[in-house]
This record gives sequence, C-alpha cells and structure tokens, in this order.
Amino acid sequence: MLKVPYGMILISGPTGAGKTTTLYASINSLDCMGRNIITIEDPAEYRFKDINQIQVNPQAGITFATGLRSILRLDPDIIMVGEIRDAETANIAVQAALTGHLMLSSVHASDATGVLSRLLDLGIEPFLIASAVIGVVAQRMVRSICPDCSHLIEAPVVEQMAYQKEIGEKQTEFQYGTGCKSCAYTGYLGRTGIFEILAMSDTIRTMLSTQASSSQIRAQALKDGMVTMMNDGMRKVKAGITTPSEVLRNAYSAD
Repeated sequence: MLKVPYGMILISGPTGAGKTTTLYASINSLDCMGRNIITIEDPAEYRFKDINQIQVNPQAGITFATGLRSILRLDPDIIMVGEIRDAETANIAVQAALTGHLMLSSVHASDATGVLSRLLDLGIEPFLIASAVIGVVAQRMVRSICPDCSHLIEAPVVEQMAYQKEIGEKQTEFQYGTGCKSCAYTGYLGRTGIFEILAMSDTIRTMLSTQASSSQIRAQALKDGMVTMMNDGMRKVKAGITTPSEVLRNAYSAD
C-alpha cells in the first residue's frame, strides 16, 4: 500500500495499540530521498532526520486541522497526521489524499471496516471515502511468551475451540510461560502486534459508494482474503509467540 503515490492509509485501534509505532514504521520504510514529508502530531514522540515535524499546540492555535491546512500550502508528497479526531480534519485529509498526496493517519475504531464507518460518521461522503482510502490496518498489542519459561500446557476448552475455529486444526496444548526471573514471574516478556489489513478492492469501493452496510463490506473483505485480527493472533499462537488467552482478551471478533 505504501508504494502508491497518493491516497489515504489509516491505522486503527484503541489507546496503547501501537498505532503511532506503525505510523513511524511506515514513514521509516519509505524512500525519503527527494520527497517532501511533513507530519503533525500530538505530541511528536520520535524525531526523524530530514522530515519536517509539527507538534499540535492549541494555545498557539495549532490543531490537527489548522496544522494540516498549513502543511498543504508547502506542497508535501507525504503527510502524516497523528490522529483524525474531528470532521474538519477528516475533510481536509480526504481532500489531500485525492489531490496527489500520500496521507497516513490513525482513527479510533474496533476493526478495519469500522474505520470506514467512522469516516461516514464524521460526515465524509461515501464516494469520497471510496476514492481516497487505499487501505486500513486495525491492530492490537498482545504480550509475548517468555522464552525462558515457555512450556506446553493444556488450554481451557474455550481457548481450544477458538483456536480450532480460526486455524482449522484441533489442538489441546499450547505454549505458555510458567513464570521465571526473566519475566518477573508473569510468563510474558515483551509485546507483539496482531493485525487486520483491509485493502480497498474495486468491489468494496463500489459497495461503499452505494452505501452498503459495514457488515456487508466486512463479508466482502473476508471473501477477498482479509485476515482478521483473531486469525492473525491465532497464527501467532501456532508459532508459539503468544497465548490463546492473550488473543481472546485483545482481538475484536465480529465474525
């Protein structure tokens, strides 16, 4: 998605889901040579070399909306807006994406298709969303199993059933951390992300323009091959990265 010259890519998730980290990783992965990249953030959590960063300052009259308007006068190639919180910012961001800019931002939504609903709630016309949005990434953070105390342990039946539903394999035992000095006896060490990526297909664009429901769009996205957060999480369970309980606790499941 980052290879396209213009359009909007949105990251969604609750506070603490790693949205800013994903936005920064996206910026880092871009070829910045000869490209004008500007960000507006609240606050700027990481400083980039050769990238102009603006920090929101309401006392000085700098909001996401006013800052974004100022940024557009500088004719940037790529814009990162820390968060789309209101209708004005959403409107400007969509127009920027439609006029030759690559726009990266985040919104609060429970899943990938919920992001599209959020833009509709902010008053953006369906045909504009269909034209502007390239893709959406919904994410959560889950705790990683401590490698120093990881053991196979029989899981509760509800976890076994959830795993079987997503992976299609019956399994009763999974890796769990039993607790040690390395992980302060929690069984977990570090965190990893679980993701749901919605790439806007022509079919979904048409459905959005004709005001199809969020559930209908989600069903089509799954038909197109979208991997849900729950499924991605259970794949990481299979790989021994996290536990079924962590995935069930954090992943949103509308399926």
